[in-house]
Amino acid sequence: MNASFATADDVLRRAPWTTLPSGPLSGVWRLVGCLVAFGLLYGATMGTFRGLAGQPEWLRQIVYSAVKVPLLLVATFLISLPSFFVLSTLLGLRRDFGQALRAVVATQAGLAIILASLAPLTMLWYASSAVYSHALLFNGAMFAVASCSAQWLLRGYYQSLVARNRRHRWLLWSWVFVYAVVAIQMAWLLRPFIGAPGMEVQFLRREAWDNAYEVVLQLIVRSLGW
Repeated sequence: MNASFATADDVLRRAPWTTLPSGPLSGVWRLVGCLVAFGLLYGATMGTFRGLAGQPEWLRQIVYSAVKVPLLLVATFLISLPSFFVLSTLLGLRRDFGQALRAVVATQAGLAIILASLAPLTMLWYASSAVYSHALLFNGAMFAVASCSAQWLLRGYYQSLVARNRRHRWLLWSWVFVYAVVAIQMAWLLRPFIGAPGMEVQFLRREAWDNAYEVVLQLIVRSLGW
């Protein structure tokens, strides 16, 4: 755990990759371990909604939700990676791909760290409201805040690359767009993260293959009473 906190501090301070004590490959695994540890923490927090609402089998929901947040981050990263590599090659930035890859891996760890830091706010919201749709929107807002903060981290990691070649700015924004599109749909496919009261606890919903963007828009409209 001490190693996870040390890595988290390095990520948030944007410590240079060369300062990692055991070499680049070890550094990658440290970042992955950091992502998993802090992702598990926020996922478990998401799953406590059923318990606070007095629903049965809440402990199983906590376990499922804990596993799903790191799974969401890793799956989204892996699905987005091939297009990132191809775009890097097309833009003539293949030589810098290793450094760019380390930057986005560190950003994934940063996203998980920021999410974990927001867990107390999620617990406070759950204690204040037992409305499932509001819990969904609040967690969506927490992911949005964490994602925007992580992109700020990514910009910092990318400064030296952009200074070297301005085409890296295009690659950066391409990554952000592709990652966001994939993440929203992946989050919908991996639901439930919270667990609707009165419904059976499941790892995945049977009706998974819907359009996430359409459903989210409908949820926002209903919550606003329009």
